[in-house]
Amino acid sequence: MKLVHFTIVAGIALSAPAISYAQVAGSTLLGVSVGELRDVTVGWSAKRQILGHTVYNNMDERVGSIDDIIVTTGKAVSYAIVNAGGFLAVAKHNVAIPVSQFQLNGDKLVLPGATRDALKAAPEFEYAN
Repeated sequence: MKLVHFTIVAGIALSAPAISYAQVAGSTLLGVSVGELRDVTVGWSAKRQILGHTVYNNMDERVGSIDDIIVTTGKAVSYAIVNAGGFLAVAKHNVAIPVSQFQLNGDKLVLPGATRDALKAAPEFEYAN
């Protein structure tokens, strides 16, 4: 009986390194490699640092807020959807703005030269069906 238990435990112990090796970070399984994980951890969080945050112009006036981020099929963040609507965003007017036009000034997202009226006059962004 003890020999059977020993054989089972020995079999599990010998197969454990093979099982753990199959899930090493950076393998072709799900997730990211250790190198990619470093990039992810120092990158921007859309939820924490972008979405819902106020957009200012270079005169420190509030001109809208970030409602969404558009990632193109090429996997690049290309556009921010800015809500330039009315008070407390009751009347939405979403405008697509290339992310290259934004500047980061301290902890503020700045859209140089923008005014609330100019954003409201821009064509409204609508999601494809």
